[in-house]
Amino acid sequence: MPARTARPASRFGSMPTRAERMRFPVSCMLTVCCAAAALAGCGQGSSPNALTAPIQVVRTSAGTVAYRELGSGPPLLLITSAGLTMDDWPPSFIDTLAAHHTVVFFDNAGVGRTSAVSAPDSLSITAMASQTSALISALRLRRPAVLGWSMGGMIAQDLAVSHPAQVSRLILAATAAGTGKARPIPQPTVTEFRNPPKVVAGLFPENQAAARAYLSDILQYPGFYAESAATYHSQYLAVQRWVAGQDAAGPLVRDLRVPTLVADGTLDQFIGTANDRLLASSVPGAKLLLFADAGHAFLFQDATRFIRAVETFTG
Repeated sequence: MPARTARPASRFGSMPTRAERMRFPVSCMLTVCCAAAALAGCGQGSSPNALTAPIQVVRTSAGTVAYRELGSGPPLLLITSAGLTMDDWPPSFIDTLAAHHTVVFFDNAGVGRTSAVSAPDSLSITAMASQTSALISALRLRRPAVLGWSMGGMIAQDLAVSHPAQVSRLILAATAAGTGKARPIPQPTVTEFRNPPKVVAGLFPENQAAARAYLSDILQYPGFYAESAATYHSQYLAVQRWVAGQDAAGPLVRDLRVPTLVADGTLDQFIGTANDRLLASSVPGAKLLLFADAGHAFLFQDATRFIRAVETFTG
């Protein structure tokens, strides 16, 4: 595999703060809770596998894509949310999945070392799905199970519609259908980015211990990088167009014939259970799994039960 690209050595050096980069939704959490997370013991109690796996860069037909790969077993591809990088997948979450899967997680278009696929104002869910398809081909993953969180779940749906031979199973976490019937998603504005308690409440409602544990976990990654405000804004627009049904693949989820699991927390203030139920009813044969008293980051808040469900679903 290509060699790892050098990255900044310190997460707390002279780099700009995460809040300044408008990372949704983790930026606000890091701005408020970073010190508390450090006091809680960053770097302790987590398997080092995800932390030491090198970042690799592969050339694809849709540009370069930066990714990490670890574990053994059937391939599992993780697609992350708007505003996030691969460093926002908790190491403990990755390591647990990697016990039974070859896990690949990567940066979306225009983030880190991954090439942009369009001008910022014209970025689409479909374009990001096409780049993800190119990554699958370049890494010869054949037909991985695909887990998409939030915007990543929209990319996963488009991937399954447009490239069905590349998806064996589909896990859609805290995401929405692109049929044009979903309720609008209240993505944070610039003003809301400056109100961290509100965003934290949406991610981990009624469970700030889970928020602190998540932060403590991701802050163990050595060094950091983040997307620009312009890239976040382009992702914001792409999500809104998807939800409005403006991507051709969105309404075609009704034709999917891939086993699909839809999952979310019952207290997700960004997606909402109405959108979860709509998505599950839009995909033929989809199973719906809701986690009580959990929010948008339910998959980390209730990681043990969610990972168990993923293992059962992927067989």
